[in-house]
Amino acid sequence: MNPHNGMYIGGAWRPAATGDTIEVVDPVTEEVIAEVPAGTAEDIDAAVRAARAALPGWASTPPAARAAGIAALRDVLAARADTIAATITAELGAPPALARQVHAGLPVTIAGSYAELAAGFAFEERVGNSTVLLEPVGVVAAITPWNYPLHQVVAKVAPALAAGCTVVVKPAENTPLTAQRFAEAVHEAGLPAGVVNVVTGTGPVAGAALAAHDGVDLVSFTGSTAVGRQIGALAGGAVKRVALELGGKSANVILPGADLARAVTTGVARVMFNSGQSCNAWSRMLVHRERYEEAVRLAAGAAAGHPPGEGIGPLVSARQRDRVRGLIEQGIAEGARLVTGGPEAPREKGYYVSPTVFADVTPGMTIAQEEIFGPVVAVLPYEDTEDALRIANDTVYGLAGAVWAADEAEAVAFARRMETGQVDINGGRFNPLAPFGGYKQSGVGRELGEHGLREYLQTKSLQF
Repeated sequence: MNPHNGMYIGGAWRPAATGDTIEVVDPVTEEVIAEVPAGTAEDIDAAVRAARAALPGWASTPPAARAAGIAALRDVLAARADTIAATITAELGAPPALARQVHAGLPVTIAGSYAELAAGFAFEERVGNSTVLLEPVGVVAAITPWNYPLHQVVAKVAPALAAGCTVVVKPAENTPLTAQRFAEAVHEAGLPAGVVNVVTGTGPVAGAALAAHDGVDLVSFTGSTAVGRQIGALAGGAVKRVALELGGKSANVILPGADLARAVTTGVARVMFNSGQSCNAWSRMLVHRERYEEAVRLAAGAAAGHPPGEGIGPLVSARQRDRVRGLIEQGIAEGARLVTGGPEAPREKGYYVSPTVFADVTPGMTIAQEEIFGPVVAVLPYEDTEDALRIANDTVYGLAGAVWAADEAEAVAFARRMETGQVDINGGRFNPLAPFGGYKQSGVGRELGEHGLREYLQTKSLQF
């Protein structure tokens, strides 16, 4: 499963500094399927040095040529999609259709969008008697999570390359094989040596070394808010740029008069998607008290349509499974009504968690405040629109959300008052060109589209 017993640094696969390894486990079979090197500060230093050596050449490459390089990478990712999808299924446990269509397919779209942006973006403009230049920020540390192991890499690397930056990727230790497939694609696409480097390793060792390295100009991290705080503190102490895409506890607000069946069914599906392992999952469903019990029944029925092993895959690891089951138990202990699912194992093998629906959830309960990152829906009642808004905004997070209403203008008016970075109106579709990111403790900065490109640029003014 793993042909590379090394790190991709400076355009070549190099032996790791030590012989320490990380085991990669298949979440379906619970068996070890591969080992990858556990990178150290020495490996990180070599990768950062390679990225810094490549920076002048790549930064001075005309935008059209950078766009051509990203387009070549897009084409290789598309050609290798089946292999990439099989790798993601093996190490993340994503069902094959999901792995192919979303995990392998979406990054191709994102890479293509940045090829177009790089070619057409105005990297300088005239403002009065000044010329304003947008220049690459420098060497980027991309520390990526396991839940979307290729998408999160491409969503950082593609805009960084478009901006003229060079990159060191440190992927999550649960899903390093996908990052190796990405490095293979980078090599096949013919990107210059050192422009993209990949070092596998753990967060506390390799990730910390990368975030703290004085040769890094910007740290882009996606993951938990707890780790994001640590990285933000490291970056702030070194006065370097930081982009953080962190946790969420998104509200799915169903206003009176909305199509309740569609809103509930879609809302449950959005939580079950990727086994609940999405930072923007609509994990809190808010329903007016008059139709509350009807919504609870609909949610239970919708959850039954996502059976473990068929409708949804396992969680990524035993640790993640145990954490989610523990939060389900805590929900029961705090007095929430368990409608369907629960903490018991739904299958003899694999890190599965039953699709779970809670009712009678109050805003202060742990399951209404803490990101669960599993297939768990908390249904909360509200009294009126103002009460719904108060509950929706009553978390430390503000990443995503949804509003359903019979009248679109009513939904938009409510969405404008939500403290969150993205809101889907009546089931709105994902837009890869729209900025993605959050308010409050959901992060700093934005990814995707032109807003995502600007994260990797710095500004210089020439006065005449």
